[in-house]
Amino acid sequence: MKASRLALAAVLTGSLALTGCGGGGPSGGDGSGTARVGDDAPVQAFDINLRPREQVRDGGTLRWGLNELPTQWNRNHVDGNLLMAAVVSNALLPAPFRSNEKAEIAPNPDYLLDARITQGKPKQVITYTLNPKARWSTGDPITWADYEAQWKALNGEDTAYRIVTPTGYQDIESVKRGKDDYEVVVTFSRPFADWQSLFGPLLPKSANSSPEAFNTGWVNKIPVTAGPFRFQAFDQTAKTVTIVRDDAWWGERAKLDQIIYRASEQDSLIGAFGNGELDITDVGPSAPDYARAKSTSGAEVRQAAGPDFRHFTFNGSSELLKDVNVRRAIQLGINRQAIAQSDLQGLDWPIALLNNHFFMNTQEGYQDNAGDLGAYNPEKAKQLLDAAGWKLDGAVRRKDGKPLDLRFVVPTGVQLSKSEGELAQSMLAQIGVKLTIQAVPSDDFFTKYVIPGNFDITPFAYIGTPFPVSSSYGVYVNSPDSGKTWNANFGRTGSAQIDAAMQKAGAALDPAQAHADTNQADKLIWQEVNVLPLYQRPQNVATRDNLANAGARGFYDLRYQDIGFTD
Repeated sequence: MKASRLALAAVLTGSLALTGCGGGGPSGGDGSGTARVGDDAPVQAFDINLRPREQVRDGGTLRWGLNELPTQWNRNHVDGNLLMAAVVSNALLPAPFRSNEKAEIAPNPDYLLDARITQGKPKQVITYTLNPKARWSTGDPITWADYEAQWKALNGEDTAYRIVTPTGYQDIESVKRGKDDYEVVVTFSRPFADWQSLFGPLLPKSANSSPEAFNTGWVNKIPVTAGPFRFQAFDQTAKTVTIVRDDAWWGERAKLDQIIYRASEQDSLIGAFGNGELDITDVGPSAPDYARAKSTSGAEVRQAAGPDFRHFTFNGSSELLKDVNVRRAIQLGINRQAIAQSDLQGLDWPIALLNNHFFMNTQEGYQDNAGDLGAYNPEKAKQLLDAAGWKLDGAVRRKDGKPLDLRFVVPTGVQLSKSEGELAQSMLAQIGVKLTIQAVPSDDFFTKYVIPGNFDITPFAYIGTPFPVSSSYGVYVNSPDSGKTWNANFGRTGSAQIDAAMQKAGAALDPAQAHADTNQADKLIWQEVNVLPLYQRPQNVATRDNLANAGARGFYDLRYQDIGFTD
């Protein structure tokens, strides 16, 4: 599957980020490769200091910085769909497929020996051949029953399961046992092009057995694993998660003895890295942090063109933003170029606006669909607000006695988000809109503010996967119950037309047709004003210079068993 088949998962970062499922196999090379941001100079596709296992020493502890400590560790739950949860659990849970740096997908042989379309008509049928050596930490084998249970939990039929999205799973008609417990036969009721995006991460059938088990069974615990590492302990006081090598692992033995993840606010993480207390941490698009990390002795910043983008989400369920014309006015009143210039200056990264919700500038299929709504036009913004009944009263517009005062919610300790808010605050003041910046604890940012819709506008990053519409479908899909449930659509706006366009794109097996259908959906989303893309976000990861097989991964799925130190 080519890199053009991109979609964005709901992975949050502010620098926090949201993530989704992915897959794929490793490839050769020096751990870089190139991509382009628009017409600018080439940038690296991935940068992880790729080394063969024999060059990585056995043993050692890796200290890994996280910018939040998740409480929900079921990543298929709407509260668990976080980048930091993925960074930990990718070492612990099955992923049937892996992606290389080119977004080419292949079975992950530790869990899946083969998977192919065994019937195309009248219905699409996929047959999976599982690795019979694969075991859960309970000792139970990983079988077809785990796949069946995950389909039933995630297909959307039982709304008591608080899922991220039913995308793909809702298109499945049945999941059945094949010739034995290690053959899974999946029949689709309608074509689903991104079928390789499903069942990763895979959870044991016990986690999907009931809504209660799904919703609460993985809160502040990781009860079952099946990876090169196993869970050892949480320390809520120190805000750490410790995982250790699993000697029962059937694959290649993990090089590291253990990984200790330490959560702190973004600004503190860079200080801890500079002081030698961490070995790896995400820098994000922060020029001061980037410069500080680069100047750290014995360290480097690895940079790659990830499928990730910085954006503002507009809450369409907010009383002040329910009117689409008000949302359009606010969007027109924000100078995205100025924000991108401020965010990216000093990062050795091309400054190019992103004008697509699905494809990155570096990808085949990308086209500019923003039109007039992507331009900075304060005069048009004023006209729209006047027409919507928001009249200027002094410095701030009012309607029915209420001021147009929007809450811009940001996580504490993320200077980038605060700076974006201050720039937007100044811009919107010119059209009579007040923007109040509200800083909230990083650990609460998503679970108490973004996910429940407790904001007007908020900035963070979406982290992509190698799959097109399927991973981002949940971000833009309309509410299935007239606004009661939005799952991963934090903008809380949508339409039947957008849904139909995304469904058509997801069913298209021809890449050219998929691109056309995806871009049609994108044009409709620009009109709706749900997510305002800013720019393709560079992946900047600070690491010790002797750390191998980790860093800025782009599309490349890390092999946690290969991560370690070269000396």
